[in-house]
Amino acid sequence: MLGIIGRKIGMTSIFGSEGQSIAVTVIEAGPCVVTQVKSKETDGYKALQLAFGEKKDKNTSKALQGHFKKATTTSKRHLVEFRDFGAQFDSIAELGKEVRISDVFVEGDVVAAVGTSKGKGFQGVVKRYGFAGVGGQTHGQHNRLRAPGSMGNASFASRVIKGKRLPGRMGGDRVKLANLKVVKIMAEQNLILVSGSVPGAKNSTIILQK
Repeated sequence: MLGIIGRKIGMTSIFGSEGQSIAVTVIEAGPCVVTQVKSKETDGYKALQLAFGEKKDKNTSKALQGHFKKATTTSKRHLVEFRDFGAQFDSIAELGKEVRISDVFVEGDVVAAVGTSKGKGFQGVVKRYGFAGVGGQTHGQHNRLRAPGSMGNASFASRVIKGKRLPGRMGGDRVKLANLKVVKIMAEQNLILVSGSVPGAKNSTIILQK
């Protein structure tokens, strides 16, 4: 599957063809540069490496500077590999070629968005897992409404089993959201409008996959 790297701008709403309001996420996608082309003959699998976002040379390692120089482009901030794409994208598989939204997507496509979810810090089980607490305030209960309840295990095991849903750090995970529809493409501004919300905060990096 092929895709493109972008930056989340924010959310808004537009009107559909039948006058309905559609919530969309605005993503600045590309232009990206092909920095490496992999083939089954040389690497064992077929893939394209795309780069996105400018970066200063002083903050880039010498090895990566040489990698970008080979692709006749400036230093980039993000590198993502897309593998096993169809033959219709073979024309893009050229070192140093600039890839834009219209080269990959058209309006109406169904895509998947990959991003890093917002960090929520240390949270309890009610917010983290949707627990409902231990019920009503009867039989002398005090401050138990948001508690995880019994953790089980008396004489056997005599410990909390690994994987138990307990309080802990929430968010900051890599999340993939599928079945999003491309509502509108604004090629001149390098913007793509995708239905619904995508994971991540504003200005975070988003990978769109076809």
